Amino acid sequence: MRYYLLAGEASGDLHTAHLVTAIRALDPDAELRGWGGDLMAEAGVEVVKHYRELAFMGFVEVVQNLPTILGNLKRAKADILAYRPDVLVLIDYPGFNLRIAKWARRQGLRVAYYISPQIWAWNSGRARAIERDVDLMLCILPFEPAFYQKYGMQTTFVGHPLLDVIPPLPDEQPALHSPRRVLLLPGSRQQEIARMLPLMLAVDLPDTELVIAGAPGRTRELYETLIAASGRSDGVSLYMNRTYEWLPRVDAAVVTSGTATLETALFGVPQVVVYKGSPVSYWLARRLINVSYISLVNLILDRPLVSELIQGRATPTTITAELQQLLHPDRRTRLWQGYRELRQMLGGPGASSRAATAIVRLASGNK
Repeated sequence: MRYYLLAGEASGDLHTAHLVTAIRALDPDAELRGWGGDLMAEAGVEVVKHYRELAFMGFVEVVQNLPTILGNLKRAKADILAYRPDVLVLIDYPGFNLRIAKWARRQGLRVAYYISPQIWAWNSGRARAIERDVDLMLCILPFEPAFYQKYGMQTTFVGHPLLDVIPPLPDEQPALHSPRRVLLLPGSRQQEIARMLPLMLAVDLPDTELVIAGAPGRTRELYETLIAASGRSDGVSLYMNRTYEWLPRVDAAVVTSGTATLETALFGVPQVVVYKGSPVSYWLARRLINVSYISLVNLILDRPLVSELIQGRATPTTITAELQQLLHPDRRTRLWQGYRELRQMLGGPGASSRAATAIVRLASGNK
């Protein structure tokens, strides 16, 4: 059967790569084409457009790049129509993929949505359109099925795919390293890296090594330019595409909000979550977003386990103070216990296989 997969960000590329491996196990003759990244290509997808050309963040930035976005929508529709897949699989990336879903419904295509768009955070009214346009909604967060049920939509909770790739927490919390190490995760989009990394590099922690985890799809030169501009080279290390290698080897992390907050928690690393957008984007977000937290950790637990420093509160001084707290034994123990609870709520491994089973059934004409 033929599958067309559309992922627009680094996290989607990662999860789709594991999904593709599971699809191939069920359908060895599967033909796979789509938009994504290097990991999807390695898994056997014919990637026709890389996600690094797609990711725009913030309301202002989206408006500024609207001609590019509209052009991408047109190209995606033409390629999908020419390929005529048995099933179109949309992965997160809601601003783009929900428009594709509406169009695909009119074309008579079967549509599966893996990793439910977070409309519960910013536009719950779009659930009606999803119920109309999507044949199969696969949720990875435990509270999502109840949300969709309010709009008359049946969903499948498959568990979180990160549990397929991140090992269980050890029985005991690791001891602090000497010298101490703090991991900086400034995001995956070029715009947010340029905004967040200089802020993170300005923290002031003596006798501490700062380790930058470069995001997939970004160049080393981007980070090196920002490091040079910060005037801080001593005590700073840069490693590209090695985030999972470094997470178990650090004492704390400064994380831009997004999937990385959950990854950091599943590795058991104490973290402070930071986010800073353009003034206009932040003003609009405060009026449109209807959730209490920006980190997935706090959203899933429904309580403020990890600290969130947003906009004006995200300063070198406040980040430094929070990192100092994260090195305190009592705070570390409290986070460790919360992270264990988080893992239990997300279910066990096997999300990719469960999602693949449902998608293959849909591709063959069954729900």
